[in-house]
This record gives sequence, C-alpha cells and structure tokens, in this order.
Amino acid sequence: MTPPELTRDAARPGWLSGQSTGLRLARHTLTLVALAVLLVPFADLAVVTRDPWGELARMASGLAWPAWGAVESPLEALGLTVAVALWGTLGGLLFGFPLALLFARSRLVRTGCAFVRAIHELFWALLFLQVFGLSAATALMALAIPYAGIFAKVFAEILEQIPGAPREALPPGVSRLSRFVYAELPLAWTRFAAYTRYRFECALRASVLLGFVGLPTLGFQLETAFREGRYHEAGALLWLFYLLIASLPWWGHRQLLPLLMIGGAFLLAPWPEVSTSLLWRFVSQDIWPPALLAGDWKGLIDWLARVPELGAAIGNTLLLGLLGSVGALLVALALWPLACRHFGNAATRLAGRGLLLFLRSTPELMLAFLFLLLLGPSLLPAWLALSLHNGALIAFLVARHADAITPGMPDASGVGRFAYELLPRVYPGMLALLYYRAEVILRETAILGMLGVATLGYYIDANFEYLLFDVAFFLLLVTALLNIAVDALSRRLRPREAAVIDDPCQR
Repeated sequence: MTPPELTRDAARPGWLSGQSTGLRLARHTLTLVALAVLLVPFADLAVVTRDPWGELARMASGLAWPAWGAVESPLEALGLTVAVALWGTLGGLLFGFPLALLFARSRLVRTGCAFVRAIHELFWALLFLQVFGLSAATALMALAIPYAGIFAKVFAEILEQIPGAPREALPPGVSRLSRFVYAELPLAWTRFAAYTRYRFECALRASVLLGFVGLPTLGFQLETAFREGRYHEAGALLWLFYLLIASLPWWGHRQLLPLLMIGGAFLLAPWPEVSTSLLWRFVSQDIWPPALLAGDWKGLIDWLARVPELGAAIGNTLLLGLLGSVGALLVALALWPLACRHFGNAATRLAGRGLLLFLRSTPELMLAFLFLLLLGPSLLPAWLALSLHNGALIAFLVARHADAITPGMPDASGVGRFAYELLPRVYPGMLALLYYRAEVILRETAILGMLGVATLGYYIDANFEYLLFDVAFFLLLVTALLNIAVDALSRRLRPREAAVIDDPCQR
C-alpha cells in the first residue's frame, strides 16, 4: 500500500491560523520531550556489559564475513518462514474481509477487532503454544487472529474513502452485499490488493520473530546463533533475512502464489492432534482465576493482590513507550534529510536510504536482542531498538513527502531550506505519524519484555513458563487495554491539520 500524502500543502489562508498551528505543534513536541526528560531518571538505562565495543566489533565481523556453510538447512527454514507468512496472511484475510463489511455498523465488531490486534503476534503464539505445541497451527493462529482485526479495520477505512456516487446510483432496497459487490469492490480492489501485499511483507518479519518462542522459522536459528556467540553464522542468517525481504517483488509475484501456497502446505505438515476436552478445559478453566469461576469475589480480590509486580510492569511499559516515542521523533528529525533529494548528493542519499532500509526492515525485537547482547539487560537496548526502527520508518515516509515538494527559495542554503521551507511543511505529518505509531510502539514495548526487560511482556512470558495461565491471560488483557487506551489518546492528540491516512506499518 503506497503511503499517501503526509500533510496538506502548507499554503493555507490566514497567517494567524498558520502561526497558531505551529505554536500548537511546538507545544505538543515540547510537552512530550519535557515529560520524557523528567521521567528518564526513573528508567534503568545502565550498561552492564564489560566490553560492548569488542562485542560490537565481533558482530560486525560476522556480518561482514558470513559463514554460509555453517547454516543448517537454510532452505527449509526460509521455506517454512514463507509458508507461515503466506498462510497466516490468507487466514487473516479470510476472517477479516467479512468483518470489514460490518465494521462501521457494529460496535461489537469494532471492539473485538481492536482487542485482537492490540495483542502482539508473539503473545498469541505463547497462548496457542499451550494448546497446539510447537506446530504450524500455533504459528498460523498467532498471525491469522490479529491480522483479521487489522484487515477488518483497514479495509473498512478504504471503503469509507471511496466515492459515494456509485452506491447512490443503485436502486432502492439493494442489499448490503450487492452494494458492496457492484459499487464498492471495483473501486477498492486495487487498494485492497496493495494492502494485502504489504501485510504479507509484515507477516514475513513476524514469521521470523516466531522463532524467538521456539517455532522452527528462520528466527529460531538466528536467535540461537547470536545467543551462543556464533556471529559469522548469525551474519549469514541475517543476510538471508534481508535478501528474502528485498527479493519479495520477484518470488512473491501473484502468478507464483498458487505454487507457493501448495509448497507451503506441505512444509506446514504434520498437523498436531488436539484433544477437544483439553482444549475446552484450557479455554473455559485454565485461563480464568479459580475465584472468578467460583463466584468468590473476596478471593478474586486476594488473587489480584498476588499478581506479581503489576504496577511496576505497567509503569515500565508506559515509560518505555513514552521514551521510545520521543526517541523515534528525534531519530526521524535527524535522518529524513539524509534520504531527501533536496540535501546532499547522490552518494549520501544512497547511503541514507540504505540506512533507513536497514533500520526499518529489522524488527524491533531483533534490534533489541542485538543491543541486549551488546549492552546487557536494561531498558536501554529496548529504547534504542524502538527509537531507531520507528524513527527510520517515519523518516522514510517524511523524506518521500519532502521529495514531492518544490522549494520556493531554490537558492537557499541547506540549513535554511531545512529550517524555513521543508520542516514547517512536513512536521505536522511527522508528528501525526508519530501518534499513529504510538500504539505499535507500546505493543512492541510489551513484547520486548520477553528479552528480560521488566515490562508486562516479561511477566507474561514468565507466567506462561510456570504454567500460571490465569495470571498470564490477565496480563494479556491488561496489555490489550493499555494499547487500546493509548491508541484512543493518540487519536485525540493527532494534529488535525495533517491529512494523514493510516500508515499500514503501524498495525
């Protein structure tokens, strides 16, 4: 899905109106930065490794001289990664497409979709691991369920934006399905297809990350190689990952999809045997507090009091989400000129675009894992990962918008062009994109706890490990509610002057 215009053109009637908008955006930014500065002393940002630079040099050496021969069964891992991504995307599409038709008319559908997409794919995987084990069913369900909520919301927004004249031309009494098939689908089909292709690319990255919970995708070998210090093998696996993403337009062509689906179906087998009684027990009993099932409200209060470190986990999650958002804004401000045609030369722009491609293509969890190996367990690796990944994504979109702007002062210096012409015109869209990313930043903040960072994800992972499913499920609900609340707040704060259509990357 091609990212649309980030902002309306800055040429607005009324000098006072423009000045008021600029002051309001400045207040937004200064408030965010000031709040982050005030709360930084409460964050654990210590470096606890003895030789981070030496470790970084060893990692760089592994990336520069990858050991291709040390990788075991690379084609099988790549094939399974693609199969999980393809069939997971298809499952989400099949469930989400009909929900999109009901999305605008049903509060229940909107609430359900908001809930399922607020929980990260890795958390869904942890949940289904308890039922389906380390199998393809776990991986597919972990992708299909949140993607169904994503597809429903995005497709519904696309349908809202198509012209209303074709619908109004239909005879009275036409059913909702007929109106969709004859008046809406032909106009929305191209955007549906474009977004589905983008969602498949996101699924490839998510499929790699499922290896971090033990599923045998490319991420499993990657995590193992890095954790054991086999950096030359890890470098080969990283190059395979980047080549997989970069070559997607060729091997992911729609004419090859039937072959990929058939081949993927064979790779996903065998399917697990699941006891219906055990599944029902897990859904109806294991994930709920015993006191709740017994109607013992006093016992439920006592159970809540025993939930470990809930306040600290929520505080760390929100704090890291805020620091990650502010860090992403600062990174975007620093990096977007590197990829913009109005600055530098061809060589510097190529290097800048390459840097942005590397940072935005590497998932936050993978970046955080690398920084964790370098810097030790604290909030610092997670903060760096969130800031760099999301900042690079915002910078990429902003640079594309700035490329389409024709400066009114072509003879101005680079600094003058940046400060007085381009930045005032792209900044409302940049800030709006940041608020769009706030939900996904918080979602990733929670999941980074699986690496040992003391956010909600740390306690969710620990309670799953100790088979305390009721506590783990409760913390999942808390995580989802936090994400929904932050998304609602970001919508209220988003600059109305910026005509931003939802960036698909934030889903």
